[in-house]
Amino acid sequence: MSDNVFYSWSAQDLINPVEIVSAEGVRFTDSEGKEYLDFASQLVNTNLGHQHPKLVQAIKDQADVLSTVQPAFKNSTRSELARLIVEAAPGDHFKKVFFTNGGAEAVENAIRMARSYTGRRKVLSAYRSYHGATSMAIALTGEPRRWKNEPTDASVVRFHGPYTYRSAFYAENEEQECERALEHLEQTIVLEGPETFAALIMEPVIGSAGVLVPPEGYLKGLREICDKYGIVYIADEVMVGFGRTGAMFAVDNWGVVPDLITFAKGVNSGYVPLGGVIMSEDIANTWATTPYHGGLTYSGHPLACAPGVATFGVLEEENIVERTRDLGERVVKPRLEQWREKYNVVGDVRGLGLFWAVEFVKDSETREPLIPFNASGEAAAPMAPFSKTVKEHGVWPLVSGNRIHIAPPLVISEEDLNKGLDAIEAGIIALEG
Repeated sequence: MSDNVFYSWSAQDLINPVEIVSAEGVRFTDSEGKEYLDFASQLVNTNLGHQHPKLVQAIKDQADVLSTVQPAFKNSTRSELARLIVEAAPGDHFKKVFFTNGGAEAVENAIRMARSYTGRRKVLSAYRSYHGATSMAIALTGEPRRWKNEPTDASVVRFHGPYTYRSAFYAENEEQECERALEHLEQTIVLEGPETFAALIMEPVIGSAGVLVPPEGYLKGLREICDKYGIVYIADEVMVGFGRTGAMFAVDNWGVVPDLITFAKGVNSGYVPLGGVIMSEDIANTWATTPYHGGLTYSGHPLACAPGVATFGVLEEENIVERTRDLGERVVKPRLEQWREKYNVVGDVRGLGLFWAVEFVKDSETREPLIPFNASGEAAAPMAPFSKTVKEHGVWPLVSGNRIHIAPPLVISEEDLNKGLDAIEAGIIALEG
């Protein structure tokens, strides 16, 4: 059968996409009848798994009442989801939610808001980052997917975030990395002109670019620097929000309160596209008597908001956030640390909740990456035995460069979590061989 779909991030003639025909819970089945444990949560978005009955029913119930409504009208489902999000947000200064269709649009609007609020133009973004594929979002992105989209917005200024394992600051420990990374950030701001910056955007835990967990004190210091220079701090929680790191929002792990929060993915597990920006009262008031120059036809679509409302019920009823934190600390962390001690090919392991990365190296002493940065084709071939073995064990992995990202649905059972980790260990053994 011919396929008229144009696939994202792909050379069309060099791919053979797996066809998924059904899914339930933490597993999906392909067109040949093979079942996989989804250890990637698709693209780290099916936090509550596939076909969760309460989310599916919420969509059905909403469709029976009102299938669509344009954003200028008030809608009870949209209003209820906004209320739940604001109440769950950190601190007490968040008052409004602007809904979008996904994470990239959330980032686009967050930057627009920060620029309008401050009257400034430039934006700070980390080299190791991914913020989306629309024009401003890809300009902010630090990882290689930006390269072929350049030239992009010239007002973006990049900085090195903390990454102790491969420190850009020659740090020997987490404390040094934190101190030097913050000094570097402030120097970048000073040399570029503090009064020129509207915003700083950063993922509290870096997602696609490596599952990088900041050292203790870094986000607090970042918040203080932003306050010092009047810069809007945007926390990009698109991938890490709604329980993924064992906290409702990743910033909650460090008690830091941003000015704007972007979200998507886990808000309704991607059952219907949805994202948004959580706005502080001060920023939202910018448009109290002046129109906001932005909008989307499907902003706060009721069929998307309905499973979002249901998500909050499931998070509470199934104790998802606390359970995620427990599984990460009690099951995943010790297992990965064992691998680091046992296998020469395992360089670094890091993460929180059910969001982890294992970084593969040629030698654990030299820390030389198993494959080069941004490798493709033959250069990426050394990773092939890993992916092949894991899939043969019935687990679908999320492989990124010289890393495996561990991000199963948050509803996963401890038994299935261990099955997935067993499969990954089998893949590591294949790499060692």
